[in-house]
Amino acid sequence: MRILLFSLFAFSFSFLQGQFNVEHTVFFDTDQYTLSKTEKIRLQQFLVEVEKEGVIQIEIFGYCDDRGGTNYNLTLSQNRANQIKEVFKSSSFFPEKISTVDGKGELLLTIIDEEDPSIIRALNRRVDIVVSYPEKQTITQKVIDLDNKEEEAFALENVLFITGYSYLTRKSKKVLDDVAETIKKETFSFVIQGHVCCTDGTVDAVDKKTNQRNLSVARAKYVYDFFIEKGINRTRMSYEGLAHRFPLGGSEDKDRRVEIKVVSK
Repeated sequence: MRILLFSLFAFSFSFLQGQFNVEHTVFFDTDQYTLSKTEKIRLQQFLVEVEKEGVIQIEIFGYCDDRGGTNYNLTLSQNRANQIKEVFKSSSFFPEKISTVDGKGELLLTIIDEEDPSIIRALNRRVDIVVSYPEKQTITQKVIDLDNKEEEAFALENVLFITGYSYLTRKSKKVLDDVAETIKKETFSFVIQGHVCCTDGTVDAVDKKTNQRNLSVARAKYVYDFFIEKGINRTRMSYEGLAHRFPLGGSEDKDRRVEIKVVSK
């Protein structure tokens, strides 16, 4: 029996001196430090779903795009960080654990490889939240039986995308790197399937990069292109977008996913 073994992370985290970090990003409109309705809902949902036990510290880092002057940008980024701190306080989510509320000022246009500056600037108008916990083992393993005749699909755990875009979050590229290295050692063919949350079944979400309603396709193609760059033969794979036809239930984040469906061994 041939099997394919993946080590999958149950949370998005990084190890640092005996602790791991769970991260969340909030985005802001141009020159604003108040939360939009969508971002406020996303943040409140994060606070409901994130683990409550064992919080060591909470760090809040504010940023803005490069359009304003240095002093203006520093003030705006600090105001954004302060706004998130107030949400934590009003939600009674361990405000005493907040160790850092820091406005970092502007982020330059070179952070992401994208030709449209307006898209990069939109991604730079943000606050990054880092919630730290004591280190614990959160690695699970997924075994794929390659001799099984049944087609099998598995989600790429922790391959997370920025809300509304087909850009990976900062921590996700390393996870996808590891998946690519594992797949490269195998010969099976597969389909990369993109999913989104919060739409009506077959209706896809809008990709904010292009304003087209094909976000599940764009995310699947991102993974497809990534695998090609990592040396996986394009003849082994294809991609498709499945919109919101197969919700998993529970957290909306679980439906913002990409899956690998093995179609031939």
